[in-house]
Amino acid sequence: MVLEKTIKSLPDSSGVYLMKDRDGKVIYIGKAISIKKRVGSHFAKRNSPSKQDVMIESVEDIDYIPTASETEALLLEADLIKRFKPKYNVSLRDDKTFPFIKIAKEKFPAVSICRPKNKDRALCFGPYTDSQAIRELLKKIRKIFPFRSCRSMPKKACLDFHLGLCPAPCIGKIDKKDYAKIIRSISLILKGKSEVLFKQLEEEINAEAKKRNFEEAARLRDQMLALGSIYLGSRVDNFLEEAKQLAKVLKLKKLPFRIEAFDVSNIFGKEAVGSMVSFWQGVPDKNNYRRFRIKESQGEINDYKMLAEITRRRYSRLKNEGLVLPDLVIVDGGRGQVSVVKNELDKLGLDLPLIGIAKVQEQIISLTKKDPIVLPLNSAALRLVMRIRDEAHRFAVSYHRILRRKKTFEEK
Repeated sequence: MVLEKTIKSLPDSSGVYLMKDRDGKVIYIGKAISIKKRVGSHFAKRNSPSKQDVMIESVEDIDYIPTASETEALLLEADLIKRFKPKYNVSLRDDKTFPFIKIAKEKFPAVSICRPKNKDRALCFGPYTDSQAIRELLKKIRKIFPFRSCRSMPKKACLDFHLGLCPAPCIGKIDKKDYAKIIRSISLILKGKSEVLFKQLEEEINAEAKKRNFEEAARLRDQMLALGSIYLGSRVDNFLEEAKQLAKVLKLKKLPFRIEAFDVSNIFGKEAVGSMVSFWQGVPDKNNYRRFRIKESQGEINDYKMLAEITRRRYSRLKNEGLVLPDLVIVDGGRGQVSVVKNELDKLGLDLPLIGIAKVQEQIISLTKKDPIVLPLNSAALRLVMRIRDEAHRFAVSYHRILRRKKTFEEK
C-alpha cells in the first residue's frame, strides 16, 4: 500500500528514479520520460515470470530526481549508477554491452562513441543505457563545441570543417590551448557539471562585453543558449523568459540560473525545522535540497533566529568548501526575515542577491528598494519566485511532519 501511494505521487515528467531496499540502499536506477509511467511499468502484473520479479520483491521505497529533459536524465542516470553501483544495474558495468563516449589522450583529442576493451588509454564517460540518445546528444554538443572525430589527423580539412563541426586543427585553424578549452567544456557536460560551464560562459560574456568585443560576446551568448536547450529541451524559452524578467525587475548582474530558497516550520517552537530547496534553470534540483533540524532555538517561537541559523550553516559550508554559490536567495517572509539573512551573509563576507516574498499579497521584498515590488499575478518573474517559495514551504512542512510522527511513536 505504501509503494502504491508512492508511485501515484510520482511526477509525470522526465527524470531519474532510485529504487531502495528495506535498509535504504539503492538497488536499481533508471531514467524515464515519465517517471510515474516508467516506475508503474515495473510493478505491472505479468502473465509469465520475469527477471524483474526478484528485484521488485526487494523494493521498499522509491525516490526520484526530476530533470528538465530526457537528455539530462540520461547523463544523470550514468553518473548515479557510477556513484551508487546498484545491485540490479549489474549489466551496466559490462563494457561490451553499453556504449561510452571516449576522449582520446592526444594533442588534439578526438571525441567518439565506442565500447572500449581498455579504457586506460582514453578518458571515458558512461556507460549509457540508450545508445541512440547518446549519439543524438553528441551531435547536439558538436554543434555547440566543434571537435575532431577522425581516427588519425588528416593533412587537409575535411567536410566537417566546412559544416562547422570541426575547428580543423589539422590545418592550424585552432591552437592547442583553445582546443583544450573545447574539450574541457565537453567534459563538464558529460560529467553533469553544466552549472560550472554556464558560469564560465557567463563570466566570459561579461568580460568580452567590458572589452567591447560585442561580436564575441554574442557568439558566447548563442553558445550558452544552445547549451541551455540541451538541458531544458522545449522548456528553455519559458525559463529564459522568467529569468530575464526576474533579472530585470531585481536589476541582477546576471541571469539567476541557480536559485535557493529557505523556509522554517514549527508548532509553538516544537520540532522546529528548516528547509532549503535548490532550483537549477527553473527545475527542482533534489540532489541539492537540504533539511535542517534547528539546534540553537528549539522551544522558541522565533522564525528570525531559525532563519539566521540555517542560512549561516548553509553558506558557511559552501564558502569553506569552495562550492558554487547561488545566483539568487529567496526567503519566505518580509523585510524582517530578509534583514536577518542579509546580516548572516554580511558576516560571512558574501554578497549574494537576496529577496523575500510575503504570502499575503505576493509582494517581493528587496533591501535595495524602500517599497515592496508588486508584480502582476500573471508575471513570469513572479511565477518563478512563487513556484520556488511554495516548494521550500512544502519541503519544510513534510520534514516537520516526519519528526512529529517519529516523536509521537517514541512517546507511545
